[in-house]
Amino acid sequence: MKVLKFGGTSMGSADAIQNVKRIVEICKEPVAVVVSAVGGVTDKLVKASALAQTGKDYSGILNEIELTHQQIINALFDADKAEQVDKQAAATWKELKQVLKGVSLTNELSTKSYDTIVGSGERLSSLILSQLVDKAMLYDSRQFIKTELNGRGHHVKLNETMQAIGELKFSIAQVGVFPGFIASNDKGENTTLGRGGSDYSAALLAAGFDAEILEIWTDVDGFMSADPRVIRRAYCIEHLSYAEAMELSHFGAKVIYPPTIIPVLQKQIPVRVKNTFNPKAKGTLIDNDKEVKQKVKGLSSIRDVSLLTLQGNGMIGISGISMRMFSALAKQDINIVLISQASSESSISVVLASDDVEIARLALIKEFEKEIGRQEINGVSVEKEMAVVAIVGEGMKHTSGVSGKLFNDVGRNGINIYAIAQGASELNISFVIHEHDLRKTLNVVHEAFFLSQYQAIHMYQVGVGTVGKNLLQKIERQSERLLKTDHLSIRLAGLANSSQMIFNDRGLELDSAVDVLKHASPGNIEQFVSQIIANNHSNSVFVDCTASELVAEQYERLLENNISVVTANKIAGSSAYERYSKLKKTARQKGVKYLFETNVGAGLPIINTINGMVQSGDRILQLEAVLSGTLNYIVNNVNADKPLSAVVIEAKEKGYSEPDPRIDLGGTDVLRKLLILARESDYALEEQHVDIEPFVPKEFFTDESVHDFIERLKGYDKVFEEMRSKAQANGRVIRYAASLKEGRAKVGFIEVDASHPFYNLADSNNKVILRSDYYYDHPMEIKGYGAGADVTAAGVFADIIKVVNL
Repeated sequence: MKVLKFGGTSMGSADAIQNVKRIVEICKEPVAVVVSAVGGVTDKLVKASALAQTGKDYSGILNEIELTHQQIINALFDADKAEQVDKQAAATWKELKQVLKGVSLTNELSTKSYDTIVGSGERLSSLILSQLVDKAMLYDSRQFIKTELNGRGHHVKLNETMQAIGELKFSIAQVGVFPGFIASNDKGENTTLGRGGSDYSAALLAAGFDAEILEIWTDVDGFMSADPRVIRRAYCIEHLSYAEAMELSHFGAKVIYPPTIIPVLQKQIPVRVKNTFNPKAKGTLIDNDKEVKQKVKGLSSIRDVSLLTLQGNGMIGISGISMRMFSALAKQDINIVLISQASSESSISVVLASDDVEIARLALIKEFEKEIGRQEINGVSVEKEMAVVAIVGEGMKHTSGVSGKLFNDVGRNGINIYAIAQGASELNISFVIHEHDLRKTLNVVHEAFFLSQYQAIHMYQVGVGTVGKNLLQKIERQSERLLKTDHLSIRLAGLANSSQMIFNDRGLELDSAVDVLKHASPGNIEQFVSQIIANNHSNSVFVDCTASELVAEQYERLLENNISVVTANKIAGSSAYERYSKLKKTARQKGVKYLFETNVGAGLPIINTINGMVQSGDRILQLEAVLSGTLNYIVNNVNADKPLSAVVIEAKEKGYSEPDPRIDLGGTDVLRKLLILARESDYALEEQHVDIEPFVPKEFFTDESVHDFIERLKGYDKVFEEMRSKAQANGRVIRYAASLKEGRAKVGFIEVDASHPFYNLADSNNKVILRSDYYYDHPMEIKGYGAGADVTAAGVFADIIKVVNL
C-alpha cells in the first residue's frame, strides 16, 4: 500500500486537481490519499476567524472561499454531479458559517471554534477529490487521528491513533481519501495538528498502514540543493537520509515539516517527494540509507531572524546561567533557532525570529537584572536583519576540511560570520550572517560544495578600446575550452566606458556587449563601482582596460569591498608608494587579488617571476630592461630613409603606441614600469628618485593636437638620425632602457654593441635582465613581445583566471 499526500498548490485549481486524479488512478496497489485545503484557503479561514473575533465583517472573505470551491466543482463535474457534490458539502459550509457567526456574536474564539473553522478547507477539498477519482471512498480523519491537550497545543495520542488506523488497514477501499490536518479529541471535538499538519496526517496513516512508501506531492521536483529562486543552478537532490531531510527542513527548506517525518522514520518507511506538475521527475527519496558519496547534500537558510547575545565576564564558571536564560525564553514561548556559546563561557548567543526578539530581550533583562546591576553581565545585545545558513550532509561526519573550505570561501568573498554552531553529530554546520549577504553567501557555498567542478567569475570591465575589445573576443573564443578543461565560467556582469554602463547578472553576450553599450544608460565610474558593490556577487573581478586616473582611484574602494582588481592601467602601481603599498595591503587583508602583470611587458611573465623570486627569499640586486615595445619598435625601424616622425606615425597606426604617442615618447610609460618593477623587487622608490632622459626633448611636449605634435616632431628627425647613425658607425645600436642598481634608478638612451643582450632585440620586443643573489653570474632573462593590444589582452585574461586559481 502507498500513502500519497497532496499539498495546497496541488489542490489549488481544477486543472491541478485533474493532475492529482491522474496520478492516483495510475496506482495499481491500494492507496490512501491525504489532501490539504485548496491553496490559500486556510490562510483566508484564519483571517476570517480573526475578523469574526473582533466583530468585523468577514463575509467578503467567506464569499471568496465559497466562490473558489464552486468554480472548481463546476469545472470538474457536469451539472448533475456538481449538484450532488454541493449537497454533500452543505453540512460543512453550514457548520463553518454557524461557528463564525457565534464567534462574531460573542467576540470569543475558543480553540474548539478555531480548529473547526481552519480545518474546514481540508474537509471540502477531500470531498471534491473523493467524488472525482474512480473507486475512491472518503474517510473522516477525525475518526482515526486522536489528540489530547498538552501544554499550548494538541498532541497526537499515538497508541489510540495507530490502533484505529491499523483496524482500517484491512477494509480500506482501493482509493481512500483523507482530509489532512484535522483530528478530534476524546470528546469528539474538532482539533487540528498545527503547522505541517497534513504532512503529519499522511505520515501517521503511512505508519498505521505499514505502507511501503509515503509520497509527498508538491509544486517542486523535490528537495533542492538550494533555494532555486536565489541559486539559478540549484538542482534536485536524488537521495537524503531521514536526518538530512529533517535538518534541511528545519533550516528553511519548506518541502516538508520536520516533525512529520518522525512516524515514518520510526517505522523505517521511505518517503519520496515529487512534483504534481512534473510527475515524470524522479523526485527525492528519503530513507535510512546514510550514503556518503557527497559530503554536503543540501544548503538551506532562514531569513528575517535576529541574533541575541548575553555577555559578561561574570558568567564565566557560573553554573545555571544557560538554564536561566533558556527558561526565561521558554516562559515567553519563544522558539530558538540556533545556539552558539563561547568556550570561555563569557557569552551565549541565540538566533530568534525577529518578531520575538524584543520580548526575548526584555525577558532576559528582567531575569538577569541583579547581575546587570552589578556589571557582572554587560547586558543583552541584539543584531537585527540577520540570516542563518546551514549546510547538511551525512558525509561530513569524521571528514576533515569541510569547515575549513566553507569558512575560507565565505571569508574570501568578504562575508562576515557572527556566530557558528555545529553539533557533535557533524550532520550540520550553521552560521549567522547579515541578511544583506545572504544571496552572495548562498551562491558562494553552493558553488563550492555542489558545483565545485565549476567556478563562475562575475567580471566587470571598464574600457572598450583596442585592449578591452580584444579581451572580450578572447574570452568568447576560449569560453567553451575554459568550461570543459578548467571548469571555469566567466560572466561579463557589467561593462562601462567613460560615460555609459550596462549590467546583467546572468552575463552579457560577449559578441554584442560593446554595441549594446553604445545605447546604454549614462553613468560614470563612481556609479559603475557603486552598482558592482551593491550587486554583491561572489567571485567578483573588476577589470580595468583604460589608462584613466579616475578609474585607478576606485581600486581601494573595490578591494575594501572584497572585489578583486585586474588592471592593465599603470597609474595606481606607479603613483605614490604609500598608495601602491596600501592597495597591496588591502588586497591581502581582504583575501582578494590585485593583479597587474600587464603593467610591464604586456603578456610577459615579468612581475610574476619577480614575485616568485622575492617570495622564495631571493633578493633582486640589479635590473636592466627595455620596457617599451613602442620605443624599441621605433629605434629598430628608424633609418636613413625612414625618419623618426614617420616611424612614430607607423607605430601609432599599428597599435603599438598610445593614441597620443607623447605618452610613450616622454619616457613616462617606461618610468612607470620601472617604478612598478622596483617596488615589486622590494625597493620603495618614488618618481623623484628616478633619473629620466626623455625619448624626445621636453620642448616638443606642448598642449597642441597629436597631428600638430607629429608635424613639429619632424624638426627632430635630423638630430635623432645623427644619434642613430653615429652609434651604427661605431658598431653599436641605441636602446631606450631602464636600470636599477644599488637602489638607483635610471631611464634613458644607451648604446650597446653585439655582445650585449639588447643588441639583437628586434621589433617591439621587451627584455628584462635580473641579477639576484641566486642569479648573479648567470642572470635571468625574460624576452618577448611587449606591446600591442593582442598580447596585453592575453595577459589581462591570464590574470583574470588567476583570481580563482591562485
